[in-house]
Amino acid sequence: MARDVTSTYRLQLHAGFTFADAATQLDYLATLGVSHLYLSPILQAAPGSMHGYDVVDHSRISEELGGRAAFDELVTAAHSRGLGIVVDVVPNHMAIPAPESLNSQLWELLRDGRDASTASWFDIDWKAGGGRIGLPCLGKPLDEVLADGEITLDRSGDEPVLRYFDHSWPLALGTDGTDDVAELLARQHYRLAHWRESDSVLNYRRFFEVDTLIAIRVEEPEVFDASHALLLELNDNGLIDAFRIDHPDGLADPIGYLNRLRDKAARGTPVWVEKILEPDESLPRSWKCSGTTGYDALRVIQSALTDPMPASTLASTWAATGGDPDYAHAVEVAKRQVIARSLQPEVERLTRRAREALPDLPTDNLRAAVVELLVASDVYRVYVRPAHKPTEHEQQQLQAAHERALEARPDLQQELDALLPLALLTDDRPTAIDFGVRLQQTWGPVMAKSIEDTTFYRWGEFIAMNEVGSDPHLVAQSTPNEFHDWAKQHRGARAGTMTTLSTHDTKRSEDVRARLIAVSGDPKAWQVISDATRKAAKRARVDGRTAHFVWQTLLGTGEMPDERLTTYLQKALREAALQTSWLDVNADYERRVIDFARSIAADGPVREALDAAVAANTNAIRAITLGAKLLQLTMPGIPDTYQGTELVDLSLVDPDNRRPVDFERRAELLTAEEGTGLDAEKLHLVTTALHVRRDHPRVFGSESSYLPAVSTSDHLLGFSRSVSPSRLSGAIGRNGRETFMTLATRAPSVLERSGGWKNATVELQRGEWHDHISDATLTSEGKVEVAELLDGWPVALLERLS
Repeated sequence: MARDVTSTYRLQLHAGFTFADAATQLDYLATLGVSHLYLSPILQAAPGSMHGYDVVDHSRISEELGGRAAFDELVTAAHSRGLGIVVDVVPNHMAIPAPESLNSQLWELLRDGRDASTASWFDIDWKAGGGRIGLPCLGKPLDEVLADGEITLDRSGDEPVLRYFDHSWPLALGTDGTDDVAELLARQHYRLAHWRESDSVLNYRRFFEVDTLIAIRVEEPEVFDASHALLLELNDNGLIDAFRIDHPDGLADPIGYLNRLRDKAARGTPVWVEKILEPDESLPRSWKCSGTTGYDALRVIQSALTDPMPASTLASTWAATGGDPDYAHAVEVAKRQVIARSLQPEVERLTRRAREALPDLPTDNLRAAVVELLVASDVYRVYVRPAHKPTEHEQQQLQAAHERALEARPDLQQELDALLPLALLTDDRPTAIDFGVRLQQTWGPVMAKSIEDTTFYRWGEFIAMNEVGSDPHLVAQSTPNEFHDWAKQHRGARAGTMTTLSTHDTKRSEDVRARLIAVSGDPKAWQVISDATRKAAKRARVDGRTAHFVWQTLLGTGEMPDERLTTYLQKALREAALQTSWLDVNADYERRVIDFARSIAADGPVREALDAAVAANTNAIRAITLGAKLLQLTMPGIPDTYQGTELVDLSLVDPDNRRPVDFERRAELLTAEEGTGLDAEKLHLVTTALHVRRDHPRVFGSESSYLPAVSTSDHLLGFSRSVSPSRLSGAIGRNGRETFMTLATRAPSVLERSGGWKNATVELQRGEWHDHISDATLTSEGKVEVAELLDGWPVALLERLS
C-alpha cells in the first residue's frame, strides 16, 4: 500500500517521456525521499501533445504514454517501492483536434448539432450562431479556401466527410446529396471561418483565448460522470491516490464540482486545486479539497527572503528605461488590450445575456459596462452560486469591482447599477443567472492573460517577482511576517495544501529567481548593470524597458545557449505584445532584440557587469537558493519538487522548463560519497529534508505546532515545529515533544557587506541538537551564536535530541 502523502515529485509526461520512462526513475525517486509521483494528465490527448491538457478521450489512458498496461505497470512498480500516484485532472475543456474525429463527443456534435446526444457536453451559444457552431480554423477567408479547392469531399470511408489539410468534418444526415462543397457547408451544423474572424464567429466557451480548447460542462451530472469515470475507477481500485485539479475557476460551479468529486472519490483521497490567490486572498473554506497547488506558498517564501531596502534602486533603474512606473496602470492597460484583442467573443456573449436580461438599456452601453466590470476584476474568481445567498465577502468583492468600474466610467452608472444584481446572482431569471456565472468564468482569463501573460512580460522593475500569484510592485513591503502568518493559517484543516517553488507554469525556475533576489540586495551592482545595458540598448536601437528585461533574464539564467535564449525571447516579446505579437509578428524587431541579447551576453560592459555582480554575490546566491528550498520543504503543507529542480535548474517558462531531465546525473550525485558545488549541496538538502519529512510525518503534519524563530538578527528566518509524544517513534526532547527547527538566511547580500552575523544569536531550547544538513551536533544553553550554527551552511535543519 502506498504511504501517506509527505511530498510529491512532478513529472511531465509525453511521447518522449512515457510511463515506462517514469518507471525507470522509481528507484532514484524513492531514494530521493519523495512519497508520491505527481503526473501530468494521463488521459488520451491530441496527437503530439507535450502536456496532456488537450484531452480528446476521457475513456482511455494515453496510447502515446504507453496505454493502460504501461500505466498499471508503473503503478505496481511505484507501490512496490512505497510510492503513491497523484494525477492531474482537466475538467474544464477538451481539445478540438485535427482530425476532429479523434474527439468522439465533438464529432457527434458537429454531425448532429443541437440534437446530438453529446450536445450537453459543450458550452455553446447556439442562438448566437444561428443554430450552428462557429469554427474559426481556416488559414484564409472561406471564399478563398473554396476557390482554391482546399476543402474536399471524401466518400471513401464509412461516412462522407469534408477534408481540409489535417482537419475533417462530418456531414449532417441527409445533406450529402451534392458534391458542391460550398452548398454542403451551408447545410451543416458548423460554420467554417478564417481564424482572424474569431471575434465575430466563435460562439463556444474556450480555455482562455485558445480556440482549439473547447469548454465542457461538468456541472451536468452525466458529463461529470462520463469524463471522470476512468479516473474514479482507477482511484477506487487504488491505482490513483490523489488528484490535482486544473483551472477550477473556469467551471460554472467550482464548489459543486469539488463536492461531487469528493463524494465520488475513494474516502481520504487528497485533492489539490490549481487556484491562483492574490496576496490578500484566501482559499474559500467551503471548498472540499486539501488546498492549492502552492503559488501562495511560493509568494510568501520569496517575500520573506527578499531585501526590501534596495527597492528604490529597483524602481529608479526601471523608471530610467521609460517603463511605466505605475504597476496598477500597467495592468489596466494590459487588461483593456487583452479584452479588445483576445476576449471579444466572451465580451459579446456577456453582452447578449445582459441585453436579454436588461432589454431597455442600450446595447453599446451594456457592452461598455461589461468591459469595465472585466477590467475591474482584481481576483481570478468570485464564488457566488445560483440559489445561494452571496456571502458578505463575496458581496464586498463584487461591490468593490462595481465601484472601480463606476469610477472609470461614471457615465455608465445606469448600466453598471443594473448589472450588479446580475453579478451577485440575486436576480433569478435564467438570462440573469447565465450572465452572473459567465462573468465569473471570464474574470479568470482576463486576469491570467493580462497579468501573467502580458504585464509580466512588460513590467521589468524586478522580474523575479513576476510570478503567478505574486504582486511585483510590493518589493518594498517584503517581510517574513507574511510567511509566518501564512504558515500559522495553514495548520489543521489546511495543513495538506501543496507548497512549491517551481511548476510547469512558473515564468522562471526557483533558481533563476534566487539569483535575481540575491543580486537585488546589491543595489550598486544592480545600478552598474542597468546603466551599462541602457547605453548598449541605445546603440542597438532597442527600447530601454525591453533591454532591462533582457539583462535580468541573462543574470538569472547564467550562460544560456543561443537556441534557448532565442526561443524564450521570441515568446516573451510576443506575449508582451508591444511591438510584436503572436498574431502579427514583427520579425525585424524580434531579430534586433535577440541580436542585442546575444551581443551583451557574449562580451562587453554588460557582460562584465553581470559577471562582477554574480562573483560579488556568490554566497548570497547560495544562501537564497538553499534557503528557499529548505523553507518550502519544511514549512506547513505538502512540498512538491518539479522535475529536475533537486539540482540547480536555471530554466524559464515552457517550453524551456519542459526540456529532458538528466536523471542519470542526478542519480550518480545522489549516491556519490562526496559532492562539491551548489548542485551537490542542493541535492543533499532536498533529499535530507524529504527523508526527515517522510520519517517524521506527524511533526510536519496537521498536528504540528508552528513557532517563528526568535533571533537578535533580522537576517535569520526560521521556525520550529513539534508534536506531542503520543505514539511517536524516534527521539523526543526533555519536554516530551519531538521538535525540529528550520533556519535560513534572508537578505544575505547586505548581511555579508555589513560584516556577517557578528554576535547575533537565536533562541534554542536547552539540550542537544543535531543539524541534518551539516551533520553537526551542538548543545544549547538557551541561546546559540548564529555564526557558529551557520558556519558551513547558510541553512540548518535541527532536531532536538535531548
